[in-house]
Amino acid sequence: MSSSKRQSILPRVHSGPKAPVNFSSSITIADSALLTGNHTINISSESVVHPRAKLDSSNGRITIGRRCIVHERTSIGAASADPRPSESRDGVVISDYVTVEVGAILESGGTFIGEGCLIGVGCKIGKGAKLGKHCTFTPQTVIQPGEVVPDFTVIYSNGIRRSDKRGVTELKNKAQARQIEILRRLIPSHPGKFQ
Repeated sequence: MSSSKRQSILPRVHSGPKAPVNFSSSITIADSALLTGNHTINISSESVVHPRAKLDSSNGRITIGRRCIVHERTSIGAASADPRPSESRDGVVISDYVTVEVGAILESGGTFIGEGCLIGVGCKIGKGAKLGKHCTFTPQTVIQPGEVVPDFTVIYSNGIRRSDKRGVTELKNKAQARQIEILRRLIPSHPGKFQ
């Protein structure tokens, strides 16, 4: 067997220190998720972390609420290029029933994601942003550092905003719970690996 073939089958090595964690016993977290940093990563009950999601607590604590879904290739707790100091010791706080879709970046530094938000594919949420409850961010939307977004706001990638007056929050929460039930059967989970 050539050396190039042997190198391609080596296990992936996690970079950075192993993060201290505080997990609910009912979470689902893929073995290939990457958790690094020196602040605590808290994940509440029935939340799901997909393969290859990166949670980096090097720049502050990460707290993920109940029944959240963090998709693959997301980066939660990313360092910000914004030179202004953070107002909070928390890196990122994600409230209950939030979905963070594929490739989204949530910068660390007092960033708050309100209950029921949908962070679309490839979105970037800047350091210290405060997102209200049940907001929707379509794919590739960028929220600037420190920006405050009111409850029930829909923001499109081109910057257009509107208010969501449909009143479907209960339906969305029920759909989220059903999706989590399915994901728990599909994603092999061994939370003990991270503790």
